[in-house]
Amino acid sequence: MNPKVRDFFANVPGVPFLWVLHKKVKAYPWFYKDFFRFRKMNKTDGRFTIRFRDRSLQLLDKTKVTRIEPHYTYHPAWAARVLAETMPEEHIDISSYLPFNTLVSAFIPTKFYDYRPAEVTLDNLTCGRADLTQLDFADNSIKSLSCMHTIEHIGLGRYGDPIDPQGDKKAAKELSRVLAVGGDFLFVAPMGKTHLAFNAHRRYSYQDVLDLFPDLTVKEFSLIPDSHKGVGVIRNADPAMVETQKDPCGCFWFTKEA
Repeated sequence: MNPKVRDFFANVPGVPFLWVLHKKVKAYPWFYKDFFRFRKMNKTDGRFTIRFRDRSLQLLDKTKVTRIEPHYTYHPAWAARVLAETMPEEHIDISSYLPFNTLVSAFIPTKFYDYRPAEVTLDNLTCGRADLTQLDFADNSIKSLSCMHTIEHIGLGRYGDPIDPQGDKKAAKELSRVLAVGGDFLFVAPMGKTHLAFNAHRRYSYQDVLDLFPDLTVKEFSLIPDSHKGVGVIRNADPAMVETQKDPCGCFWFTKEA
């Protein structure tokens, strides 16, 4: 399907549901064919009892390639590679993708804070609650910090947080405040033309992000472009690329100078 046509219908109410339903209906014949073929072959194996009432229809996974969500596949990979370079004694993350923290904690002591605390038990990982607009950390106290694909949601109420049009600006100010001088801060957000899709997220231009963090300096800007196949993350990307994309993901490595 033409990408423009696909994107148009993806935003028409009810169409995504109907598309999934259509795909599932088309998949029913091969599911039942596979079921009866497997049951026949299973007679020579016999380790498992296969009964029709125990079926669990998984109808959308028979694809030529493994589907990925590019933003959430590549931005944690980028951040983990930066941490592998810096190897801090401790890393503090505020409300980023939880699996990123569970994996990073395997080699770096990690503290993960979220507005909705995560009930995860792992060695080397501590979980707690934090409000990004009022962080309970001292000024200039965190040497290694991340907040990724999060700030665009603050103040929209999506996760039970208070409605506040200035929520992202307040969060950015707090993150800048707690970052230590000379510290490393990994920040990720959806980019492109300045846009708000209530109550899902905001989208920022490159300059918008710089305006959120006027007291910080960019050490690296990397980009997950629209056409990520064969590219992945473009490290040290040209910021001008953002203007040529529709739905890119920007990855910023900031520091605070004295």
